[in-house]
Amino acid sequence: MTVEHNRLGQETSPYLLQHQHNPVHWQAWSAETLALAKQTGKPILLSSGYAACHWCHVMAHESFEDAEIAALMNKSFINVKVDREERPDVDYLYQQALMMMGQRGGWPLTMFLTPEGQPFWGGTYFPPFAQGGRPGFAEVLKTIAELWRTRANAIEHNVAELSAGLASLSETTPGEPVSPDLVESICAQLEQRLDHVDGGFGAAPKFPQATSLDFLWRAWKRTGRDSLRHAVVLTLDHISQGGVYDHLGGGFARYSTDNRWLVPHFEKMLYDNAQLIELLTEVWQDERRELYRLRVTETIEWMTREMRAPGGGFASSLDADSEGEEGKFYSWSVTEIREALGPRAPFFERAYGASREGNWEHGKSVLNRLGSIELLDEETEAALARDRAALFLVRGRRVRPGCDDKVLTDWNGLTIAAIAKAACVFERGDWLDVAIAAFDFVKDAMTTDDGRLLHSWRCGRARHMAVLDDYAAMCRAALALYEATGAPYYLECGRRWVEHVEHHYRDRNGGYFYAADDADTLIARVKIAEDSALPSGNGMMLQVLAQLYYLTGESVYRQRAEAIAKDFAGTIRERVLGFSSLLNGIEVLREALQIVVIGETNAADTAALKRVIYGVSRPGRVLNVLTPGAALPRAHPAFGKTLLGDRATAYVCRGMVCSLPIVEPDALAAALRET
Repeated sequence: MTVEHNRLGQETSPYLLQHQHNPVHWQAWSAETLALAKQTGKPILLSSGYAACHWCHVMAHESFEDAEIAALMNKSFINVKVDREERPDVDYLYQQALMMMGQRGGWPLTMFLTPEGQPFWGGTYFPPFAQGGRPGFAEVLKTIAELWRTRANAIEHNVAELSAGLASLSETTPGEPVSPDLVESICAQLEQRLDHVDGGFGAAPKFPQATSLDFLWRAWKRTGRDSLRHAVVLTLDHISQGGVYDHLGGGFARYSTDNRWLVPHFEKMLYDNAQLIELLTEVWQDERRELYRLRVTETIEWMTREMRAPGGGFASSLDADSEGEEGKFYSWSVTEIREALGPRAPFFERAYGASREGNWEHGKSVLNRLGSIELLDEETEAALARDRAALFLVRGRRVRPGCDDKVLTDWNGLTIAAIAKAACVFERGDWLDVAIAAFDFVKDAMTTDDGRLLHSWRCGRARHMAVLDDYAAMCRAALALYEATGAPYYLECGRRWVEHVEHHYRDRNGGYFYAADDADTLIARVKIAEDSALPSGNGMMLQVLAQLYYLTGESVYRQRAEAIAKDFAGTIRERVLGFSSLLNGIEVLREALQIVVIGETNAADTAALKRVIYGVSRPGRVLNVLTPGAALPRAHPAFGKTLLGDRATAYVCRGMVCSLPIVEPDALAAALRET
């Protein structure tokens, strides 16, 4: 193997393929590339990003397409491109290393490593030449190359410091069980960070942080403190009516660049939309806000229309840019609106905040309904829907943003679970079919012969060993489909995957590692307890194990869940915020609400009881739907209970105490309200 040419044309990642014609001699991250670096003695320049990343495109155009800068890179470095979505294990390590240097992480990530892969310096975006207080990339390359030649001792010092820091990421801090008082204290601290005007947490840039909102919603359901409910509803209202939502095509952008949720960073990520579908569905069960039902419906329609990959899996993201310009596909001038809508245009412009001067750049407007959060009367909304449909047709003739069509196991797991839940709540069998097809795709196309999951798929090739999040998210998906269909197959899939996690990811010192025990090319194995834009793998696994314990009655699942809770209890006490997934799992484990429905599968009375259950928000509840004669686990508090007469019958259980048999839907609704 040589480094005299760019080798990215052999890859499947759209992000890597975007760089296959750069004059830089890019290599993919692999054991072969690391061996080459050791052979040449050159340091590694690692550049990590993703296909929908705006500033990744900027740096590529300014620096990686520049012949002179490419020559500097090729002369002194082994240049490695990483798709952070395809190799999250690699990206996470070096993001952490950058933050240990006192810098803020992000993409594009630019790190300099020893030939063995040990980091010693880095940053994120660099302009080609110094500007705005940032050093120029060309100068950075010259400086690092000179340091490598002349300052080996300084580099060795950095390597030692960062290596020790990365090694510490495998540690856990056990502690006494997290008490309800600590949970309430954490809830209060999170509530203090709320923006009580526009919703969300902190100031711009604002991310949805669906996991934290879910934590607050559960706290509202647990405590009845209305300020928590208000915080979640306020945030969802503004996200749903802001420009961060695509009012023409459906789907949410990754984050807002302002406090009001008006102007998004226009990329759309599958995982954000999955989590918001699930949260909006959960809150709709209580609030019955038509706005939330519409956003769930429109977002699932967008997913099925634009994000389905061949075979039924879901693609990863849509780019922020088209024709080299951020947001060009999504923004509108009043001239364009008037040409499309004619005399209807003035009313539409007022409703969607469009103006001649624009609310964004170059006189363009981002469509939004922040001027009036509440929906208008039915006739007016119907007319606005026709206007949106007309603009959607016009927009369809524009140059579309690029689609990163690789299928990622963890993001698909989140999506399958969200759509399956929405399908049950809104009684949409077609949505359930979509979720099942995506599950089957991952199970069939992204699994090794011995049943282990792989992380990424594109163009018929599944690659890269799964990380913990892949298993955790797909276990959640399996349990969601088990509840939705009653098919034991899905429960068994989840149980098998849990055993793979136990065998390949468990640390005997506590918690689960992010990477498998046979993962290669990693300089350290880390454990992640904190949520990021996605819920943490350890948090999701705690929830899965707790749910499996209640569904099967097998104590081994409870023991494993309790071990996770204990392993990270000290960490939660030390850092306090960022552990919503773990805390949600602890709540389920502590005392889940268990609901049992016994009845014929397709009978009207069974459906009526299920409709009541799906019409009430009870986060973390565990539902068992059984046919007459089917047995519950002996440890289940409803073990041995049967039909009342010949009618479908429900039991609502908390701890080891169950309600009397319930056959009337109204009585079941009352019992659920009481709990």
